[in-house]
Amino acid sequence: MRKFLLLNLFFTLTCFSQDLKLSTLLIPKELTENSNSIIRDQKIEVTILSQKLMTIKKSKIITVLNSKGLNSIDAIEHYDKSRKIKSIEAIVYNSIGKEIKKVKQKDFKDQSVADGFSIYNDNRVMYLDYTPIGYPFTVVYSSEVETSNTAFIPSWTPIENFYQSIDESSFVINYKSELNLKFKELNFSDVFPIEKETNLNQIKYTSKKLPSIKNEELMPSYKKIFPIVYFGLEQFQLENVDGKSNNWLDFGKWYYEALLADTEAISEETKNKIKQLVGNEKDKIKIAKIIYNYVQEKTRYVSIQVGIGGWKPMLASDVDKLGYGDCKALTNYTRSLLKSVGVDSYYSIVWAGNEKNNIDKDLASIQGNHVILSIPVKDNYLWLECTSQTQPFGFQGDFTDDRDVLVIKPEGGEIVKTKYFSEVENLKKTIGSYSIDEQGTLSGKVKIYYYGLQYDKESDKERLNREEQIERYSNDFSTINNLKIKQIKFNNDEEKIEFLEDLDLEAVNYANNSNNKLIFVLNAFNQETNIPKKHRVREFPFEIKRGSTEEEVLEISFPAGYAIEAMPSTTEIDNEFGYYKIEFLNKESNLIICKRKYILKQGFYEKEKYESFRKFKETISRTDNSKIILNKL
Repeated sequence: MRKFLLLNLFFTLTCFSQDLKLSTLLIPKELTENSNSIIRDQKIEVTILSQKLMTIKKSKIITVLNSKGLNSIDAIEHYDKSRKIKSIEAIVYNSIGKEIKKVKQKDFKDQSVADGFSIYNDNRVMYLDYTPIGYPFTVVYSSEVETSNTAFIPSWTPIENFYQSIDESSFVINYKSELNLKFKELNFSDVFPIEKETNLNQIKYTSKKLPSIKNEELMPSYKKIFPIVYFGLEQFQLENVDGKSNNWLDFGKWYYEALLADTEAISEETKNKIKQLVGNEKDKIKIAKIIYNYVQEKTRYVSIQVGIGGWKPMLASDVDKLGYGDCKALTNYTRSLLKSVGVDSYYSIVWAGNEKNNIDKDLASIQGNHVILSIPVKDNYLWLECTSQTQPFGFQGDFTDDRDVLVIKPEGGEIVKTKYFSEVENLKKTIGSYSIDEQGTLSGKVKIYYYGLQYDKESDKERLNREEQIERYSNDFSTINNLKIKQIKFNNDEEKIEFLEDLDLEAVNYANNSNNKLIFVLNAFNQETNIPKKHRVREFPFEIKRGSTEEEVLEISFPAGYAIEAMPSTTEIDNEFGYYKIEFLNKESNLIICKRKYILKQGFYEKEKYESFRKFKETISRTDNSKIILNKL
């Protein structure tokens, strides 16, 4: 009896010392499947008290199942002079819901957000730095932040990470009606059920029981498939500057007057220097090129992230004196120099990166992460990347191509699409020859020309050291064993946007020599090796973000005294994903011509077509790897 009472007392004390609802044993199986972490409950509440004051309260219960889920804890807050952390706390529980660590605000790591490029940066961050003693464990996190910047209202998506399931997630926004809250909902569908409640001066979104999502190959941008809500105010404040964004025209006018107009003055000495550089040139594009080259030689890129400096460019006169600036400063400086010689150009805001994210046409607000310069040319625009010391004049790479940007003019803002590179423009052209000797050694010469986004991808090779170049070519010609690059020559024609690599190469034992036969792959230099993964069940659409074209002509010679026993036949494929043709012509007794053309089309495709696309690429790869058999006479 006494033992029973002691056991009962121990059980009671144990229950009181743990929170059973945090036990991982209570998590439904469907939420643990394919999951690295699980959001048990998350609440975000944004309250806009006035044009100059906003609070953001967060509470989150997240269970981490393994080390891959650590990054999804996201117990972190940024702060600066206009953004204050009022409270931040985390409690860690083990798998049965027993508290194992409590982290108060003073125990959070506090450090500068130094990025290696910023010379001015007043941004800091507080974050939970926790090393787990075992898995699974649960973190209960809460924070409250207060900011005077109402230009940046947090967006909301229930799906924050791949391989993370959601038990429940909610977002509430409270606002003053006179501030005219705007919002845009994307990708709301039955696939991701979301409940919406609208009350007086309040909107609430809730999502429940969402299983984890696998990161599938060739997935489109999350903005195209996952639910997300963006918010903005018609009257806002940005670093103590009042702003308005009724529409893009008004927003652009405000931006120009509040953030640009008083930054463009340059000295008379600089104006005279620029006029001397330009001379008698009247063509505005040629003038722009002269000035662009001048800026490339004179300046370098650094980041500036202090207060309004995160959004307002430093003075053009300061860039002129110091010789450095960030994307805002260098773009504005180039704009000021062009203005001094009568050439109009416009400060243009863009979401930069490999993903083609647009400035949202329907939600006038502070957006974007980069600035470029636009010069009007008839009914179009020429785009300049003013931060690069190597980018050719008027050439855009995949950092800012084919997306909607905000062009800011004195009279207002305008949404304009940047240059789209078609599959025809993104050309890789290979002209080469090689011979095979009786020992199976390949000796060859090849010239490869790159255009469009292929130029953007490959032209940096000339700036690499020899060791780095050899490593790149080992990857480029990964199907050639024993590769030896004997000579490399480059020609970078920035006028034509054409990059040429001229190579002499060798590979011993390229051909298999046995039983008086030589066996080798004819298409030596340009084989398709990128075959998408096979998915047993594909869940989402897929996207080819950029198209391309490859054209190739090879002359292949083999030793006298050998005859062709077997040679690949012509293959041609033409479908919605692209076009492929390869043919082998035996022009002379020991000479073969290989002609190849491969077009990959840009496109957004439904998930049902993924396997057809995968087989298209697989067939090309298999055909590219076709071998010839030569028999010794």
